[in-house]
Amino acid sequence: MILRHPLFLTVVVVFGAALAVLPAATDTMPLEEVRAGMRGTGITVFQGMERSEFTAEIIGVLENSVGVRRNLILARLEGGPLAVSGVIQGMSGSPVYIDGRLIGAVSYSMGSFPKDTIAGITPIAEMLNDDTGPVQRLQSVAAALPLPLATDALTSVLPDRLARPGPFAARAGDVTATGLSPSDGAALGVQLRPIATPIVMTGFTDEAVNHIAPLFRSAGLVPVVGGALSAQTRLPDGPLQAGDAVGVSLVRGDLSMAGTGTVTLVDEGRVHAFGHPFYNLGAAGFPMTRAFIHGILPSQAISSKISAVGDVLGTIDQDRATGISGRHGPGPRMVPVHVTLDSPDRNKSDTFDLEVVADDFFTPLLTYNAMLNTLFTHSRQIGASTYVVSGEARLVGQPAVRFEEIFSGDSATVLAALYVAGPLTALINNGFETVTVDSIDMSVTAHDDVRLAQLDRVWVDEPRPRPGRTVPVRMTARTRRGEEIERTVMVDLPDNARGRLQLLVADGTTLAQQERQESGRDLRATDLGQLIEAMNTARRNNRLYVQLRRQDAGAVMSGRRMASLPPSVLDVLGADRSGRGFTPLRTAVVGEWSVPLDHVISGSRVLTIDLDTP
Repeated sequence: MILRHPLFLTVVVVFGAALAVLPAATDTMPLEEVRAGMRGTGITVFQGMERSEFTAEIIGVLENSVGVRRNLILARLEGGPLAVSGVIQGMSGSPVYIDGRLIGAVSYSMGSFPKDTIAGITPIAEMLNDDTGPVQRLQSVAAALPLPLATDALTSVLPDRLARPGPFAARAGDVTATGLSPSDGAALGVQLRPIATPIVMTGFTDEAVNHIAPLFRSAGLVPVVGGALSAQTRLPDGPLQAGDAVGVSLVRGDLSMAGTGTVTLVDEGRVHAFGHPFYNLGAAGFPMTRAFIHGILPSQAISSKISAVGDVLGTIDQDRATGISGRHGPGPRMVPVHVTLDSPDRNKSDTFDLEVVADDFFTPLLTYNAMLNTLFTHSRQIGASTYVVSGEARLVGQPAVRFEEIFSGDSATVLAALYVAGPLTALINNGFETVTVDSIDMSVTAHDDVRLAQLDRVWVDEPRPRPGRTVPVRMTARTRRGEEIERTVMVDLPDNARGRLQLLVADGTTLAQQERQESGRDLRATDLGQLIEAMNTARRNNRLYVQLRRQDAGAVMSGRRMASLPPSVLDVLGADRSGRGFTPLRTAVVGEWSVPLDHVISGSRVLTIDLDTP
């Protein structure tokens, strides 16, 4: 806490000339001194960068309203546009003073369609105590990726990590009220929720914003209309002050995304804001910026500030239940993302360069948002339905993860974006060791037609196949328009093969699913290297896979298939209790080939080859 003794003010008066260059310390009022009927003054920015005052009339104190020993000061706000707008998104963090002493930050509202401008104020002592507590961080959880991987698994990895826990004060009995009747306090306590944080998005299409909005809304982040600063707008270079508009940057560059709120206190170099969490990550690394308020967008549901963010002033390094905080200075490391979008059907190429925050949760999600917007930029204009995606994510101290895939049809846009975000999610939250994403470089080729095909026929062009020979295996597929695609792959029959072999021709998803079933259990990577290798060798949508199989004893051990094992080796592996995941196999793959197509292919066929042996 930063409680200041009144003697400090006397010292300032006596030695005013000597201390004129130092900022005045902020005196605070303990929660125990706050009483119903007190009138205070709040500060926020309603327009431009000018800090304006409003009035806060204290109604009472709600104890345990947002958690154990977590309290809110209940106040009725008046002044400026508040009579028309009600509590405004972007006011979070606005400081409130009584007799010149800071009591806390405006941070909670009564939800949608309130009849009165009633707000919850987070006590300043709780904001400061939370900031000095032990640093905690959301635990990384290994994504459940079954081996072997196929594109269907990669596009389903990005978890729904925006689901938030239910409110603490879900029942009337949770809340104790001071200065209010028990029934009134309980009723207000269960209605108060953190003021939503407006997320200003510039450069994003309407389709992308509409798609992204539900993902953010459950976490109290609401995408709003915004814009870049004009060339004539000059933001101050100096440090932030209490009541200033502050931005928390997520994406910057050709696309921009930032949350905005208000500074509560600047004390000894630390900036405190919001009064409620941004995402409650604990230790964080967000660029801290100044914000410019274009105006207020009034709404009967809930009004919002229309804002834009400026250059980076420092780093938000804490995202806690009672607010965010950070320091002026250099910004944090960001992850560069470069996307090239080629549209050969209209002879056009676009490039997008941006940076996203380096964070376990936000890096994959924001990359997904950026990819989705890039594809919507194309599909919105000409309705493209096929995307060829390639590129790589470069990691510090690890091999790069490569991307190579085709998506086509009604869900192609979303699947292509998820395909990039899925591996990033699994890598960053791998559960084995820390992964640092150095940069992401993607290339997308967009086509205007749908490129889907179904496997039709498979046959062997050899009447008497013999061991040691190479036989042609022919395949035909049909597109959705009925066009025939024919491919041939030359299959080498082993010299030592005898009797009957099985020839499996399948698309990547079908083959991976069959191999998982054969393993008899859900196989997972056992280390980071194996996970990266599995991603780089994942089965693709645009390939037909040809496997030559025979009846043979083998096993899966630690996620790896081993064929043609002697009975003695199988006995030893089966007796191993080290937990390395032993599963016996009845068939062995003696050869595998892949046939690339420029369509998304589906289907499978199985042939039996009876070898002609002398």
